[in-house]
Amino acid sequence: MPYKDGKIRLSPSTLNLFLDCQRCFWLHHVRGVHRPRGIFPSLPSGMDILIKTYFDKYRNVGQLPPEIDGSVDVKLFPDVEVLNKWRNWRTGLNYIDSDTGATLGGALDDLGIKDGLYVPLDYKTRGFDVKPGGESYYKNQLNCYGLLLRKNDLPPADHAYLIYYIPKEISEKGMVRFDIVPKKVPIDPDEALKTFQEAVELIKSPAPSKHTECEYCSWGSGLLLED
Repeated sequence: MPYKDGKIRLSPSTLNLFLDCQRCFWLHHVRGVHRPRGIFPSLPSGMDILIKTYFDKYRNVGQLPPEIDGSVDVKLFPDVEVLNKWRNWRTGLNYIDSDTGATLGGALDDLGIKDGLYVPLDYKTRGFDVKPGGESYYKNQLNCYGLLLRKNDLPPADHAYLIYYIPKEISEKGMVRFDIVPKKVPIDPDEALKTFQEAVELIKSPAPSKHTECEYCSWGSGLLLED
């Protein structure tokens, strides 16, 4: 069994896999058979660090960055020391299901507060403009953040914010201008809880049928699945 100590540990990204293809999810967690992965680009990770440092500069003076002030109706969570723990997947927020012992964990980018409620903020670096409805791709991730907040006695708001950074032009000395586009996204922690519970149940079940629309299932159709 590939998960440590026989315990199930899931994250928003592994639940994305569950929602995409249950067979690939089952193979990943039960048999340790993973989808092929290419080279992970380092630029988004580098941008993520820079954006967090930038936001923290304004957090320390109790302000929002000016380019989103007026578009994002929150104050930044003030305790950067606590936030930095929640930003790390090793020390981030966790929820342990009392019935199964399964864990859901996640790492926040940032957090806002409005009227005593907590609002997840997530940075996204994109190469192109955001298409209408494109934020639906991140719905499960944001739902999970809402669930993790709720299970840690941090009542979530009914929405989160995606904050897109989109490069627009480059000038002398490597100066790049970005458009910053905040998107308010409704979230539903109950939907995340349902997805989490269904994913845990699937791990304990026999292998699901091949998904006819999944390219990876077609590629790996010869994998041995007998117990």
